[in-house]
Amino acid sequence: MDEHRLVVDGIVAHLAQRDDIEVVIGESTWPGLLSHEQFPVDVVVLDLNLEDSVGIGAKVRTLSAAGSRTIVMSSHADPSSVQSSFLAGALAFVPKTEPADELVRAIRAAAIGAPYQNGHFLAARTAPSATSPDPGLGKQEYRALVLYASGRSIREVAMDMGTTEETVKSYIKRGRRKYREIGIDLGTKNLLRRHGIREGWLASE
Repeated sequence: MDEHRLVVDGIVAHLAQRDDIEVVIGESTWPGLLSHEQFPVDVVVLDLNLEDSVGIGAKVRTLSAAGSRTIVMSSHADPSSVQSSFLAGALAFVPKTEPADELVRAIRAAAIGAPYQNGHFLAARTAPSATSPDPGLGKQEYRALVLYASGRSIREVAMDMGTTEETVKSYIKRGRRKYREIGIDLGTKNLLRRHGIREGWLASE
């Protein structure tokens, strides 16, 4: 995922030559990725410097909660941003100056849930910093919260998820409780929506 369409097309074309890698989404915007019918996917290659208001840490946490593993790439990156992506759960950072095979190796590692331990990964692991609390949402709890935060009704969320309204209410209730346990109040739909914007689930207003 890169904001430049030519870059996206180039990456897709290169990866398509690999028998063990299937590209199912080639997107250039964050909202476009989240709303794509094939999302979530196993591995997301994400540009660090997309021109939007969503921080890299929030993006990686959103992808992790959805069940996607993340590889971050950039032509230039400050150390704090690289570290933020790793702390949020990214499995690799690949500079755009590296050969394309470097990205392929990172994707193969991420596909089995393994970090790609190049110099950027090792540097981020040894740098001191604090981590953000993780509510530990299940995939269905996360999806229900995101859909509900986007403005859908309980009935609409149930239809999107292919389940009952009571089940959706249960997912949302459990998700809110888990957030409350780490000190984040999502007790109203307005609070939930504002949190969704901060975390990158929704586009900023």
